[in-house]
Amino acid sequence: MPTWFIPHGGGPCFFMDWNPPDEWNRMADFLKNVAATLPRRPKAIVMVSAHWLKPHFAVTSAAQPELIYDYHGFPPHTYELTYPAPGAPVLAEQVVKTLTTAGITSASDADRGFDHGMFIPLKLIFPQANIPVVQLSLHNSLDPEQHLEAGRSLGTLRDQDILIIGSGMSFHNMRAYGNPQYGPVSDAFDDWLTKAVESSAQERYRLLANWEQAPGARQCHPPRAEEHLLPLMFIAGAAGEDAGRKVFSDRIMDTTVSAFCFG
Repeated sequence: MPTWFIPHGGGPCFFMDWNPPDEWNRMADFLKNVAATLPRRPKAIVMVSAHWLKPHFAVTSAAQPELIYDYHGFPPHTYELTYPAPGAPVLAEQVVKTLTTAGITSASDADRGFDHGMFIPLKLIFPQANIPVVQLSLHNSLDPEQHLEAGRSLGTLRDQDILIIGSGMSFHNMRAYGNPQYGPVSDAFDDWLTKAVESSAQERYRLLANWEQAPGARQCHPPRAEEHLLPLMFIAGAAGEDAGRKVFSDRIMDTTVSAFCFG
C-alpha cells in the first residue's frame, strides 16, 4: 500500500453550504477519487489525525468507536453525520506492540472515538464505511522527528495491505485563512514542502525534521499549532525509501493546500 497525507478541510465543510459555494468542491473531488489510485482494496486503515494529541502515542481499540463531533458552530445536521466503520482491536494491539518494540511509548484506548479528522474525509474516500479503521494520536511534544520515527516503525504494516493515512492540512493558520496577504507565504511554504517530499528519503527526513526552517513556516503553522502538519511527518516516516510526490493542490480561502502520496 502507498501512504497518504490528505487535507481534511474545515470542519464538516463538504457536507454543508459554504460561501462561495464551490470553495471545497475540488478538494472533495480529489478525496472522492483518490481510492481509485490504490492497487487494491485495503484490509484496514491506520489513520493519524491532527485532532488527537496525547502525552504518548495512543491507538483506538474499541470494536465500534463512536464519532466525536469536535467542531463548533456548524449547522445542526452536521452533528448527525454518520460513519459506522468498524474498529480493529487486533490491529490496534499490533500497532501498540510494534511501537513499543521500537522503544516508542504507546497505549491502546478503548474509550476514544473517531474524530472529524477521520470520519469527514473517509466519508468521501470510502463512503461504504466497511473497512476497519484504527485512529492513532499525535504526540503532544509536537516533535517532528518523533513522528518520523513512529511512522518508520509502522511502515511494515503496508506489506499487510494496511493503508496508512495522515489527515491534516499543509497550511493551517486559522487567522490567515481568507487573507490574500498569506497567499504568497503559503505558496513559498508549499513549494518548499513539495521539494522536501520529493527529495531522496534521507534528505526528505532531514528537511521534514527541520521544517521550521522553511520559508514562512511559522506563518503557515504558528508555534504550538503545527498539529495539522505533523501527520505528514508520520506518513513520510512510514514511506521508508519510497518516493513521494504531490498529488493535489488547490487555493482554499486565499491559501495553497496540498496532498502528498508516497509509494
